[in-house]
Amino acid sequence: MHNNYYFLRQLAPALTRQLQGFRVATCFTQEKDELVVGLTNGTAELWLKAQLAGSQPLLSLPESFHRARQNSVDLLPELLGRQVATVGVLPHDRVLRLLLLDGAGLWLKLYGPRPNAVFRPRPDAPAQLFQQRVADDLTLGQGPPAAGPTEAELAAQADPARLFPTFGDVPRTWLRQQGYEVAAPAQRLRLVHQLLAQLETPAAYYIIELGGRTRLSLLPVGEVEQTLPPDPVAALRAFVPLLLGRRAYETEHRQLRLQLEKRADEATHSAAQARQRLFDLEHGASYRQTADLIMANLHRIPAGAAQVEVADFYHDDQPRLLKLKPTETPQRTAQNLYRKAKNQQLETRELTERAARREDEALWCLERLEELTGLTELRTLRAWRKQHGLDPAVQAKAAATELPFKVFEDGGFTILVGRNAQNNDLLTQRYAHKDDLWLHAKDVTGSHVVIRQRPGQSVPEPVLERAAQLAAWYSRRKNDSLCPVTVTPKKFVRKPKGAVAGQVVVEREKVLLVVPANPFERS
Repeated sequence: MHNNYYFLRQLAPALTRQLQGFRVATCFTQEKDELVVGLTNGTAELWLKAQLAGSQPLLSLPESFHRARQNSVDLLPELLGRQVATVGVLPHDRVLRLLLLDGAGLWLKLYGPRPNAVFRPRPDAPAQLFQQRVADDLTLGQGPPAAGPTEAELAAQADPARLFPTFGDVPRTWLRQQGYEVAAPAQRLRLVHQLLAQLETPAAYYIIELGGRTRLSLLPVGEVEQTLPPDPVAALRAFVPLLLGRRAYETEHRQLRLQLEKRADEATHSAAQARQRLFDLEHGASYRQTADLIMANLHRIPAGAAQVEVADFYHDDQPRLLKLKPTETPQRTAQNLYRKAKNQQLETRELTERAARREDEALWCLERLEELTGLTELRTLRAWRKQHGLDPAVQAKAAATELPFKVFEDGGFTILVGRNAQNNDLLTQRYAHKDDLWLHAKDVTGSHVVIRQRPGQSVPEPVLERAAQLAAWYSRRKNDSLCPVTVTPKKFVRKPKGAVAGQVVVEREKVLLVVPANPFERS
């Protein structure tokens, strides 16, 4: 109820008394949707801070305020130096009105979804809006004041509470607790009058939790956490820091929970994929078995054959159809399969490690989720987040080092290799710096390769040759005896409009001839 009409009715006269003799000393903003007004009488100061964002605007009265040196903009220069006359509230509305002695006024519209601040240097002057996009507020406070229901209208209404849209959900909760919904019309009217009396002259203020939200209330409903003296200024100063801290806690707690749940799901899915791939490798025909069958049946394979049926001695001599390349000899096909079999062993080892690593990560995330449910304070939550490396700054640094490419180190230089067409685009268009060296097998499809530049150092020839061999190996020319590789600074590589994934145009280049090399065979 901190923005409720009935609380503002209590706050306005309290501010009027406190601001006698005060003048506006400063008015500025230093955060999006924030308006800060500083007032002083020469010896004391008072600050009004209005956060005018979204559907939850917030007015606070900090006892002191330190203005930032940067990103701070002065506002409403005509407001400065004017003396406060009274503080009021528009009848039956959530608009706080600051009237000045010379007729100027500042209206704070404290309800969503479009809260605003409106300043008029004179009663007949055009309005100046804080939120320029809300043009409807140009006439705020200019029309006749809204009138409340008369006693006759209340008596004629079966549900008199409906005539008070300013009640809000907390007073309506109080009415329900008093049996309003099942009461007779006469009893309903008595309950409404009783409620109005408590709202207009509250005995105390209460910080409550209702509907999962922390609120400042004029009524003891929900779970009462604190009972405050009937001083609206002191009550607001006690409530706002608590609310902001809890909002931050709830937001960060929710973000951590979603983050851990997402990581657990991704790790579980990745581990399942790795296990499935391992199963396929273990139970399917391996490259080595196929190569052995080809070599054992060379005498049966005619030149230029595209396929041949042989007895599979690995599976009880069952017939098996082997596919061949008509353009190469069976011996060359078997040689390539033996090379793939060696890579398959490496893949099996890598998949086993990945599955175990991702399963451990999923279990770790589930353990952290259990711990998270027991953290109820913001300070404890942030310390726990930092302890477990879940701090956004730590994660951003980790994300910068964990790149989604094949990564090789050679001579102190980092070499990045794209994994597919989309990954090539990501590497070249987003990760590569303009001075990095860019390599690609010439005139064929293949991976983009980038050598990260080190300040003040040129790339040594051995490193350049190594990267060129990688570009050749991860291309359609990997089985050629020699492969031409394009080398150029990344700034001379551009992607044409409408080009498919991985397609680029090279404006300047030099060409190296290298032997394609598998990085796993060089250690």
